[in-house]
Amino acid sequence: MITIINLNASVDKRYEIEDIVKGKVMRARAVENTAGGKGLHVANVAHILGEDITTTGYVGGKTGEFIEAKLREIGIKSEFVKIKKDTRECLAFITDDLVQTEILEPGPEVTEEEQEELYKVYEKLLCKSNIIVASGSAPRNVPKDVYKKLIERANRSDKKFLLDTSGDLLKEGIEAKPFLIKPNKDELEMLTGKAIVNEKDILNHIKILNSRGIKCVIVSLGAGGSLISFNKRIYKVFIPKVKAVNPVGSGDSLVGGFAVGLHRNYDIEKIIALASACGTANAMIKETGWVELNTVKDIMDKVKIEKY
Repeated sequence: MITIINLNASVDKRYEIEDIVKGKVMRARAVENTAGGKGLHVANVAHILGEDITTTGYVGGKTGEFIEAKLREIGIKSEFVKIKKDTRECLAFITDDLVQTEILEPGPEVTEEEQEELYKVYEKLLCKSNIIVASGSAPRNVPKDVYKKLIERANRSDKKFLLDTSGDLLKEGIEAKPFLIKPNKDELEMLTGKAIVNEKDILNHIKILNSRGIKCVIVSLGAGGSLISFNKRIYKVFIPKVKAVNPVGSGDSLVGGFAVGLHRNYDIEKIIALASACGTANAMIKETGWVELNTVKDIMDKVKIEKY
């Protein structure tokens, strides 16, 4: 089983509008409400690929109930900790030029008792899981070392922990040596304290993180593919050109594919091809953190991988 942690879940409200004009009344052509958060995007993709998924984190209020209902509807199992405060809502405005503008609420306050309950739920899930994925931000009051503590527990149980977060949560988290991280350029510079000017610098930064005990580092190059280190070997990945409709959530989809590949014990090049295909397939449809299975299979055959 794959356990996916989404501490700061949300109800994602997606509006399609002509344009955004400050100070004007704007009317949406279409509105869609979905269960959101980076971890739930990962869960969607892993579930579409056919894996047994359980999600956990915090949910509260009517928005939390909506998220649980949506996951049940899809067929994804969840073991969330119920909190007193309401789960957040996040707004995304898609204009006719296909630019997405987001408004992200910070998330609810979580009490110490609720935080302790999450660790209890997590320990039970660890016993049944081979892969742990944690994605996204944390709600208010949750300490910055929360992922570090979760990673330490996973490492003691010899379970692979994939971490996709940012800021202090990432900085603290890597101290516990997660199996995988997916930093962007700015995050790489923050973690190493060294500037990035070119691709050679990215490669050097990846090697620094590998030397700190992180076996797999993924750095997206956008439409240019990605650079991925795995067991001290670095791969450059080239993805086919596609018509992008909504690239938001492609990183989450990539992580979902990578988690599934690891869970199935694929060889590393097949894992990379699956993950890259998921990230690319997500960009081809309107819904964030979602893929079409046939599209993923088609793109997998077109992914090119070079070894450094």
